[in-house]
Amino acid sequence: MSKRSIFEEVGAEGPAAKATPTPGLIDRGQDRGRGAVRIWLLILGLLVVAMITVGGLTRLTDSGLSITEWKPVTGALPPMSAEGWDSEFAKYQASPQYEHMNAGMTLGEFKSIYWWEWGHRQLGRVMGLVWAAGFVFFLATKRMPPGIARRAAILGVLGGLQGAIGWWMVSSGLVGTMVSVASYRLAVHLGIAFAILGLIAWTMLLLSRPAHALMQARRGKEPKLFSMATGLMHFAMLQILLGALVAGIDAGRTFTDWPLMAGGIFPLDMWGLDPFWTNFFENPGTVQFFHRVSGYLLVIFGLVVWRRSRRSGNGATRAAFSIAAGLLLWQMVLGIMTVLHAAPLPLAIAHQFTAILLWIAIIRARFLAQYPVAQSVRG
Repeated sequence: MSKRSIFEEVGAEGPAAKATPTPGLIDRGQDRGRGAVRIWLLILGLLVVAMITVGGLTRLTDSGLSITEWKPVTGALPPMSAEGWDSEFAKYQASPQYEHMNAGMTLGEFKSIYWWEWGHRQLGRVMGLVWAAGFVFFLATKRMPPGIARRAAILGVLGGLQGAIGWWMVSSGLVGTMVSVASYRLAVHLGIAFAILGLIAWTMLLLSRPAHALMQARRGKEPKLFSMATGLMHFAMLQILLGALVAGIDAGRTFTDWPLMAGGIFPLDMWGLDPFWTNFFENPGTVQFFHRVSGYLLVIFGLVVWRRSRRSGNGATRAAFSIAAGLLLWQMVLGIMTVLHAAPLPLAIAHQFTAILLWIAIIRARFLAQYPVAQSVRG
């Protein structure tokens, strides 16, 4: 009989040893591919941020109507010859924007606005290709984590819809006497872009921890804080849409004093347009007034939510809501500065980019209210 070590398992050499299950097999199957999919979503998210930023620059430089046709495939190539540039310029010269706002523009000046719009559309094409390549690859190799395929498919549908809405928006500025796109169509276009970004951010957060860790974390969900964060997220989206209306008609450059508007609480001719409802979309004073008031209410509600988050026993959750509150206050300061300086390009873009950061911060805080990070008893 051979001697055994006192630390050796009895029967380790027998059939039972071969049947011993390896722990973590279920979790390992669920977590397969989470890191790679998260990197793919990060790339898509960065492309969306670039799209929103370049789209803002396109609007602020009045470049959005420089390309008067929608050619999703053949339009990927810019003019490659002098004749091609002359043809594109001639199409733009037939547009209301050229006739009423840019008459006498040179070919060189046209190229400067053309490249902004072309770059914006090109980013959309690249984003579509990155989504399609990643989606097909992860499905074909069975690396898509459970429950993520449906979210990824929704991203593709929203991306395709966004392209169609983009042209619907541009086409509104190519008829009649329009010198810019319809503000409400711009708001829809921007709103869907932020919805796509929000879905990407939430999905990335879901993939940031193993599946079993999320199941355990949900037991510590803070329902009241999560509900208030959801309200804050919806309120922020409303403010984003109102901001798009402001940008759509350059309302940020009409009343440049604060806290009053042209010396009064209410702007002049606030309801001067007929029919009445058009004031909410086309009257610069009305649009800016509601954007300001909504901003004040959003800051107040955001601070109320932040105050409620201080009761959380989780340090990471409290920190996330503090970051969101800090960005909210900074966004208010940027908004005031943008108005006081008549929306110069650097301030306007900083205001829009901070909206992106704030949106992601609110979504992250909401996520942590539902899935708090595990911490020590001392913590």
